[in-house]
Amino acid sequence: MLQTVKSDPYYSINHITGLILKKYLGDALKPYLLPFLLLSSFSQYLHHFHLVTRIAYSTLFSGWQLSKMGIIERIKEIEAEMARTQKNKATEYHLGQLKAKIAKLRTQLLEPPKGSSAGGDGFEVTKFGHGRVALIGFPSVGKSTLLTMLTGTHSEAASYEFTTLTCIPGIIHYNDTKIQLLDLPGIIEGASEGKGRGRQVIAVSKSSDIVLMILDASKSEGHRQILTKELEAVGLRLNKRPPRIYFKKKKVGGFSFNSTLPLTHVDEKLCYQILHEYKIHNAEVLFREDATVDDLIDVIEGNGKYMKCIYVYNKIDVIGIDDVDKLARQPNSVVISCNLKAGSLLFDHQRYMVLPFTLLWGVREDKGLGFCKLVENIRNTLSWNLCASINNAKGKLNFDRLLAKMWEEMGLVRVYTKPQGQQPDFTDPVVLSTDRGGCLVEDFCNHIHRNLIKDVKYVLVWGTSARHHPQHCGLGHFLHDEDMVQIVKRKEKEDGGRGRFKSHSTDPARISDREKKAPLKT
Repeated sequence: MLQTVKSDPYYSINHITGLILKKYLGDALKPYLLPFLLLSSFSQYLHHFHLVTRIAYSTLFSGWQLSKMGIIERIKEIEAEMARTQKNKATEYHLGQLKAKIAKLRTQLLEPPKGSSAGGDGFEVTKFGHGRVALIGFPSVGKSTLLTMLTGTHSEAASYEFTTLTCIPGIIHYNDTKIQLLDLPGIIEGASEGKGRGRQVIAVSKSSDIVLMILDASKSEGHRQILTKELEAVGLRLNKRPPRIYFKKKKVGGFSFNSTLPLTHVDEKLCYQILHEYKIHNAEVLFREDATVDDLIDVIEGNGKYMKCIYVYNKIDVIGIDDVDKLARQPNSVVISCNLKAGSLLFDHQRYMVLPFTLLWGVREDKGLGFCKLVENIRNTLSWNLCASINNAKGKLNFDRLLAKMWEEMGLVRVYTKPQGQQPDFTDPVVLSTDRGGCLVEDFCNHIHRNLIKDVKYVLVWGTSARHHPQHCGLGHFLHDEDMVQIVKRKEKEDGGRGRFKSHSTDPARISDREKKAPLKT
């Protein structure tokens, strides 16, 4: 009979198999089945190793999640304490320390868990073109529709929120350049704390040249404040320049504080307390402008990104002309409409209120005017047919102004090349940027080839940057948009010198190397 095997959890599969083989086949065949037993043991080892790895990773990730929640709670506690504290001369040092603590905690919040190779799954796409623009906004504000209309790339758009779940790139062909436009998922309040996919969206935004903040015209003020707050929390400074503060850590020497002008927001004591919060005891600080505490913290952290932002107000056909006029007058703002129906401005007397300030420039509003009189005044004021251009726009309103504003903020400069003795090439310009790399002749040469600058003798420049056409310029000349450049290289030196100093003899140069001639016969 078969031996009875108790249901003991310590009995393994190998042990049970061995009992069966011993009963029916005997010990003679057991050595031949040893590889199968070893394979079974190895599979069990892999299974246990996989379980242990998953448990360790889940423990590590859960621990990081717990620490992350603790950091968020600590940030909220400090923010509540700052809200309770009155702002006066006596509490400014305490508030400065609290701001430094919040900055440190937010930096820890953005760091990936220790022991992991990355901070999470992202949707970064390869850079392409001469610039990159990111679309940021709340869900269902028209980002996907704007991408489709500007680039022709299909991005799913619907009336419900969170239609876009990943990054969708597109290419804008404008002024002989290619601009990459990224449609990012909508972010919500609390994105800086990791809610939704806010961290991935913000990470891609930091790699862009400028940001288009898409806002619903009917909810613009509240959405703009929330988005600006979320981007500020992760180190994105919109439409700001880096503060003129010199900061350098030192190993020894103590703390040195200087300024080139009177300071009203920061003094030496407050600066010392903020550095002490970061455990920095030896440093040199020099203020070249009247900066704030937040500017000083940004310089100490060193992870801030200063970017240009254009506020794009979509769906302006749902608000009145007074509100559109107010939005269009704000700095760095453009009003558009992606779904304007053709002909609505001509026949619907209630729809004439959608005309934005940018299209009514120079037209005085008169409440007593009717629709036909208003359109007549607009046509007389503008040199082109306003209503015809809107009817032929296929729902696009003020897109040309948006593209022109993007081009202006990106600071792209097109430089055309002219080979010696040939016609200039106006099809493929060299695109430079005032923010990335610069627009000097030296940058132009490095853009073509990194070793070209060694062979440049001078350049000939045609365009607005030249005083006369052409102008002989050096490597430090600043180029303007649509300039034309011809590079003149140095000629290679020939053996034996140039001009009248060139030797026409094939004899050796040194007299000692020449063959002695036979003496003359007398």
